[in-house]
Amino acid sequence: MPLRREVFLDRVKERGEYGSRQEAERAARVVLALLGAHLVGEVRAQLAARLPEDFALILLNPLQSAEPLSPERFVRATAAWIEGATDTTAAWDVSAVLSTVADAAGDDLLGQILLQLPVGYDLLFGRPEPT
Repeated sequence: MPLRREVFLDRVKERGEYGSRQEAERAARVVLALLGAHLVGEVRAQLAARLPEDFALILLNPLQSAEPLSPERFVRATAAWIEGATDTTAAWDVSAVLSTVADAAGDDLLGQILLQLPVGYDLLFGRPEPT
């Protein structure tokens, strides 16, 4: 069952310590558009099914990416898409959104998601893998 939009945004807002839902929504839209460019097939569809509809559509219609971005480049790309963002604030945005996505996905689906992403994304999702 997908998260309700308000619940999803409230979690992102709390984790990102944003002043408003609008700030949380801005971060969520950018991060999910970038994430969607890295996921394919059933994994992307399963994740979309667990997100609020408008965010699911963003994930399913992603920004184009010529190649998978390393976690560092993912953060820099997020900063480039959010007006006034720095790499530091973008890292905060990514963490707030992806940790909320990780909760919505659950451990099994998150494991499948991480298999499609370059090494290091586990930290962006707030779920460090044991070394």
